[in-house]
Amino acid sequence: MNNILTLPARELVRRISQREITAEAVVRACTERILAGDTRIRAWQFFDPALALQQARALDAGTTVGALHGLPIGVKDLMDTADMPSTYGSSLYAGHRPGTDAAVVAMSRIEGAIVMGKTVTTEFATFQPGPTCNPRAPVDQPHTPGGSSSGSAAAVAAGMVPLAFGSQTAGSIIRPAAYCGIVGYKPTHGTLPLAGIKPLSPSLDTVGVLARSVDDAAFFVGVLARLPLHVVAHGRLRVGICHTPHWDRAGDDSRAALAQAARLLEQAGAVLTDLVLPAACNGLTAAQIDIMGYEASAAFAPELLTGAAGLSDAFKHLLASGLAVDGARFFAAQALAANARLAVDALFNHVDIVLAPSTEGEAPAGIAATGDPVFNRLWTLLGNPCVHVPTGTGSTGMPIGVTLIGPRRGDARTIAAARELERQLS
Repeated sequence: MNNILTLPARELVRRISQREITAEAVVRACTERILAGDTRIRAWQFFDPALALQQARALDAGTTVGALHGLPIGVKDLMDTADMPSTYGSSLYAGHRPGTDAAVVAMSRIEGAIVMGKTVTTEFATFQPGPTCNPRAPVDQPHTPGGSSSGSAAAVAAGMVPLAFGSQTAGSIIRPAAYCGIVGYKPTHGTLPLAGIKPLSPSLDTVGVLARSVDDAAFFVGVLARLPLHVVAHGRLRVGICHTPHWDRAGDDSRAALAQAARLLEQAGAVLTDLVLPAACNGLTAAQIDIMGYEASAAFAPELLTGAAGLSDAFKHLLASGLAVDGARFFAAQALAANARLAVDALFNHVDIVLAPSTEGEAPAGIAATGDPVFNRLWTLLGNPCVHVPTGTGSTGMPIGVTLIGPRRGDARTIAAARELERQLS
């Protein structure tokens, strides 16, 4: 049955909808893969095979429900689910049972998706890791899957589900996708609703997806957002190569991946230019850190007041640094971001897509930390759509890739460029 799990998401839904295969058969294939691999990978915070089968059988017994009919998905444990615990990666919320689904979870169910379970998140989607291991690493040499969407990335990379929700406030979709060798899609900020998701920094928090392919990611988000992400770009693609202000942090593997992606896009007809971010973007990474800390210290005031003993030292440090940011500094960071967005919007009059590094390099060894989001923070603050495309492996055989960035609300253009790179790589 596991060959079912290699089908593209659109094809899987088509076959289930047309009764060529059953949703139950698909769920059983996912369950078999999860039970076989999760003792080592530990991608799942909550998984109940009986509950997953119950959803599948209900779909098989009725008529086609929606555009995601029978599609199995993972849900990051930052997102509320009415029928499963939602612990947000913290012992403070052990056994917590929300009364309703998060909006994106409910939207997925309305379209017929099957929630297989809850995937591990780092503590409150920050930097204290969970137990998840990178499925691409050797058994005897564990590596981080990245964070904070650790379990979602690992579950997709291990073939346990075709898609899983992620969220990004700094680099929590793009970095895990890069480390695990899969596609990560962070839509334009605000594309999908945040209701029912434990907030960290509302100015930055963005819902997205981890997927096996660009088309799987586009299909899923396109259905939920009612966006025509199947639109294909016309004419020669103008690609701006952006090393970002942090190029000195890029290792040889990351540099080689960027050069390879640029070369392949050029062979496909793209016009390449070197792109330097405007002066208005100076300081964006520091501004993102200030905004994230300031808003997190407000969002987690209740936990700090009544449950500080249950917070990790890393999380308490984040909150303390946020409390050190006063309102004037927060406003200045927001003003810097607003001016930078206008300047970057103008860049897209001259290029269609920006190509940039996703990470410093391959996934770091060990699972005591989740890697640095240094190459992701500024794009998250700007709010532009980002797609990580895996390009191959680095010097130690672990995955590596690049990020394609489009204009705000230019998700279809970004997806089209990512598809083109994916095609060239294949």
